[in-house]
Amino acid sequence: MTKAELVTRIYRQTDRTKTEVETTLDAMFDVIKDSLSQHQIIYVRGFGNFQNKHRAKRTARNVKRNTLVEVEAHEYPTFKPSKIFIEEVKKSLLEPSL
Repeated sequence: MTKAELVTRIYRQTDRTKTEVETTLDAMFDVIKDSLSQHQIIYVRGFGNFQNKHRAKRTARNVKRNTLVEVEAHEYPTFKPSKIFIEEVKKSLLEPSL
């Protein structure tokens, strides 16, 4: 699903205009990015949490040149779905579609 499709689906379920929905989604994405850049965890009950994980310094291989490359330690964003989210997705996948 693309962002445009997401906006359209939310627009159809609410009494907001497409512009308002898109502005709200953009603001939500900006808040998530800003919060993660400040090392904050975002927890949405019943949905999941967004957080940064740490990856330690390691040695990797450049396959094309067959050389070793040092990859510095760094943080990367992750999303961990809640148990409720996981159960609902599993349930919907097990139900036969009509």
